[in-house]
Amino acid sequence: MNIKYFDHAATTKLNGDVLKEMIPYLTEEYGNPSSIYSLGRNSKKAIEDAREKVANIFNAKPQEIYFTGSGSESDNTAIKGVAYANRKKGNHIITSKIEHPAVLDTCKTLEKDGFDVTYLNVDSDGIINLDELKNAITDKTILISIMFANNEIGTIQPIEEIGKIAKEHKIYFHTDAVQAVGSIAIDVNKLNIDLLSLSAHKFYGPKGIGALYVRKGVKFNKFMDGGHQERNKRAGTENVANIIGLTKAIEMAYDKLEENNKHLTDLRDLYISEVEAKIPYVKLNGHREKRLPGNANISFKFIEGESLLLNLDIKGICASSGSACTSGSLDPSHVLLAIGLIHEVAHGSLRISFGIENTKEDVKVLVEELIEIVSRLRDMSPLYEDFIDGTYTM
Repeated sequence: MNIKYFDHAATTKLNGDVLKEMIPYLTEEYGNPSSIYSLGRNSKKAIEDAREKVANIFNAKPQEIYFTGSGSESDNTAIKGVAYANRKKGNHIITSKIEHPAVLDTCKTLEKDGFDVTYLNVDSDGIINLDELKNAITDKTILISIMFANNEIGTIQPIEEIGKIAKEHKIYFHTDAVQAVGSIAIDVNKLNIDLLSLSAHKFYGPKGIGALYVRKGVKFNKFMDGGHQERNKRAGTENVANIIGLTKAIEMAYDKLEENNKHLTDLRDLYISEVEAKIPYVKLNGHREKRLPGNANISFKFIEGESLLLNLDIKGICASSGSACTSGSLDPSHVLLAIGLIHEVAHGSLRISFGIENTKEDVKVLVEELIEIVSRLRDMSPLYEDFIDGTYTM
């Protein structure tokens, strides 16, 4: 079966050129970077060269880049690290209701340890209210953590404005930029970002490697004990090959940023316009313009997202649902509920996230399949039947 992949927000395929860069560090250059002999020194130099290249992407300093095992680890390290290191100054953290679980669950853990957390509301497009943010700040606030762009609905937050507010109040600002890196140019100084999380497998790099930017002078505790790697902040022998892969992937992403983004935006807008024109009773979730170039989250009313996914899978189409049912929960996405969707509509959400290898022909095939599948599923839906009869409104 010819697989058509539209779930690049979940993960991307490892780029062939990235793999080529990695292979020597899985074979010939296998030395432990902590070793003093030449084989180890070669690995150590490769890591430091990579650190400098990653720093350059964000207008940061090499010593401000820490390599981690994932975006989730970066989020945990940033939030818990700042919280515990600055506890004497205050115990209040501000975040939003639509963050990734790596942020929300970390904050919930901190609440159990005596920290106070404010979860900001978002509007119907998924954007926080800056006045609400300002009003939430107290003399105990030590950290603001707001994601750069949402992983489900693609909405981009007003990061520069948030950074200014944080700087004015002398509060650290962390952003989970896992979905944004590779799609948006980010200057941490211009945006007043103090900590930033990223993950390589979102931009055609390997899984199992992330990075955390921490501005020089920010106090944060180490997250893992053991060795003295990553300037004594992240114990464990470095994953040299994956660090090299992350670096190659991020350089490639930003070398062709404008070209790739135009391609992805064209596919996204074509898909949205085709669906809205050819399938009735749909709703685009997230801001229509202020969104990631490849993201399109649409609710198809009167059907279940899980059924939609399974039917697409039968056709060899990979996508993602706005419902968490496929991960063992019957609850709809917390993000979709936060933007005001009722459960019935949230359950029928489909996230399509395009990649650079997708084509307009792929979009045509996807829409054609959706027309048939949505029509068939609605024919089996009691809610849709009641809606047509006028006994149910949504």
